[in-house]
Amino acid sequence: MPETSFNQGIIDEFRANAGIVSRPYPDSTLVLVTMRGAKSGREMTLPLEFLEIDGAAHVYATRGGSPRHPAWYFNLLANPDVTVEQGTETYRARARELKGAERDAAWRALVAVKPRFAEYEAKTDRAFPVFRLDRV
Repeated sequence: MPETSFNQGIIDEFRANAGIVSRPYPDSTLVLVTMRGAKSGREMTLPLEFLEIDGAAHVYATRGGSPRHPAWYFNLLANPDVTVEQGTETYRARARELKGAERDAAWRALVAVKPRFAEYEAKTDRAFPVFRLDRV
């Protein structure tokens, strides 16, 4: 199944069930992030795994443990103003990539509640970028 069809199925389920989805993993917590493409300039909505820390959604650019960043990482760097759907709430946010100790703490918080992410980390030497989605 093409990735866009897979994502669209998750988006449809998310919107039909107040943010609850049955996939891709049983412990998934997802937000929908509408962003603008870095190269295309086209608006797109993607389901992203998130963890709420200190009242803000954080998203993690793991790409399943791939040695390369996901395309959406570059979108957020180029166009940090996004729309977030979290449960039944929709809000505007600005994505900010975390660095150093702040990034490390957010990564440890994710792995503490979702140990499967440690498996992704074991697949690569890449430090996974973390973005905080601050409401605006």
